[in-house]
Amino acid sequence: MVWRLDYPRRGRQGVRRWLPSWRQLLLVLAVGTTALTGWATWFYVTTEVPDDLNSFATQQNNVYYWADGTEMARVGEINRQEVPLGRVPESVQWAVLAAENETFYSDPGVSLKGISRAIYKMGSGGDTQGGSTITQQYVKNIYLNQRQDISRKLSEIVIAVKLDQRMSKQDILAGYLNTSWFGRGSYGIERAAAAYYGKDVSQLNPSEAALLATLLKGAGQFDPTLSPENHKRAVERWSYILNRMVKVGKLSAAERAKYTVFPEPRPQPKAAGLTGQVGYLVDMAKTYVEGHTDITPAQFDLGGHQIYTTFEKPKVTALAAAVQDATKDIDPDSRDSDKLVRVGAASVAPDGRIVALYGGPDYLKQGFDNANTSTVPVGSAFTPLVYAAGLGQGVQRQRIGSRTPVLPTAIYNGDNGVNVMTPEGPYWGRDGQIVKTVNDGKRNWGPISLRTAVEQSVNGPMMQLGMDVGLDRVQKTATDLGLLPDSIGELVPAFAAGNSTPSAIRTADAYAAFAAGGRHTDPYSVLKITRNGAPIALRLPTAVQALTPKVAGDVDAALKGAVRTGSAREAAAAGPDVAGKAGTTADRTAGWFVGYNGQVSTAVTLFRADLKDMKLLSLEGLGGASPDTPDSALPTRIWTSYMKVAGGR
Repeated sequence: MVWRLDYPRRGRQGVRRWLPSWRQLLLVLAVGTTALTGWATWFYVTTEVPDDLNSFATQQNNVYYWADGTEMARVGEINRQEVPLGRVPESVQWAVLAAENETFYSDPGVSLKGISRAIYKMGSGGDTQGGSTITQQYVKNIYLNQRQDISRKLSEIVIAVKLDQRMSKQDILAGYLNTSWFGRGSYGIERAAAAYYGKDVSQLNPSEAALLATLLKGAGQFDPTLSPENHKRAVERWSYILNRMVKVGKLSAAERAKYTVFPEPRPQPKAAGLTGQVGYLVDMAKTYVEGHTDITPAQFDLGGHQIYTTFEKPKVTALAAAVQDATKDIDPDSRDSDKLVRVGAASVAPDGRIVALYGGPDYLKQGFDNANTSTVPVGSAFTPLVYAAGLGQGVQRQRIGSRTPVLPTAIYNGDNGVNVMTPEGPYWGRDGQIVKTVNDGKRNWGPISLRTAVEQSVNGPMMQLGMDVGLDRVQKTATDLGLLPDSIGELVPAFAAGNSTPSAIRTADAYAAFAAGGRHTDPYSVLKITRNGAPIALRLPTAVQALTPKVAGDVDAALKGAVRTGSAREAAAAGPDVAGKAGTTADRTAGWFVGYNGQVSTAVTLFRADLKDMKLLSLEGLGGASPDTPDSALPTRIWTSYMKVAGGR
């Protein structure tokens, strides 16, 4: 007799015909359980613990290359040192265990509760790290990649259970402490103690241990020296870990009371060999890799990567030489006005490649990158973006009604001190006064076309144009051209006069669109990346049409006119068909020159600031210049000198 599954169920009508009986449900459950048990048994038996416990130690350098393929720098020398568990103070061990896995000595290598939480997070797209025991994390450090999926998680669980049966808890903990990433290129607790406190691990106190345990959650987010946000997170977790140590009985309340002051680690030392501009270039390329690949910082520090950058050595050399030559008369020992002078510069191709930058006099002496700072107002170098917004979007001078197109020939009042107007009347500032236009030197120009205002750097018409276009629309144009939202200034009349603080890189990139027919590509510093020769997926930007070719052409014409007959005539020595605009601020705290020749767009910024608080100081009298010397004079000189050499392909 042949057995037949009675489904759909005979003799039933409607919905009942499709509802399985309890016997059928039990059958399906039994078959499913048997199949799952069989598969789990097979998976457990066939998943083997790899033999090579030392495979993790194969760290290598990361090698950076110039755009022409020649080697630029080698970074990431092996920074790992084994230390026996007996040399690690118990307080250090328990700082880690209290933070990561307090049941380590009693669990079977895995936590069922943690596994369930991790699988749930994976299903919802979250992080799985919180579901891992110390043993699982050790397995991940030694054997597996950092991929976060079900297959990797299941393999991790099985290997962790088997490893827990083969090794003592002490050996597992020692292995974990010696292979975990603590940031600053440091793998292992011994190197971390040296990197953050200049000590041997045996000399760490519980407070310092709690900070190092904090870093296991992610050094990029918890190294307190990297940012104020990091510092806040680190302090909170440091305090939490010390309190957990008290709760699990590994630190007395009396001793905990001693540690009320956060144990500030020492600053991260700069890697040897990254002298001159190379360190800035390496930092920028590394940051780009970490933001545009799936490589984690911990994986990157293991090394073995080949990073092919966009930087062109001849241009980098020429830019540094131009800065050095132009600033040779700066004498901080003789003049207070010459103290704390900072110069930043960047060259970007129309397709977004960063081909050169100048971050400061020497990376090892000043790690702060002047070319990538977003704290210096761009001043009147912003006005071509306002002009582009007006030409592209028109104006609306009445609250109700359609927008009116604007041409380069549109006439505005070029006098100094003109009331800034809104559709309802004058714009009143927070000080209770009507806001008025401000021209360089307070010069009156009378009626003037918008194109002439750009060419001659007359700021008043640009301030009014910004109001007529709508400051929110000007903002949209600026971000379409690549300015980052967090660098955009307050939307008040001064916005059109350049209260935003884009970096030299982003400013050069925005101007590049004027030379590229309105097409904009976000700046990038890496062409490709491989690991031991195997390519790694790199997310590169794509070009977008930020402006119409007509608008870009009109802005380009005005900027070329500024060099031929306008306010930027000094830059004409850079060669034919160059376009550019100087930038100054009303409070004289920044000087700029931004321009291009069709092959490359370059921005140079000049400011004075103490890097501790970034408070900007006046540039008046810089280099012994007369008080009426424009603050853009030195940036213009740098730009012109550099573009003479590097302006072509």
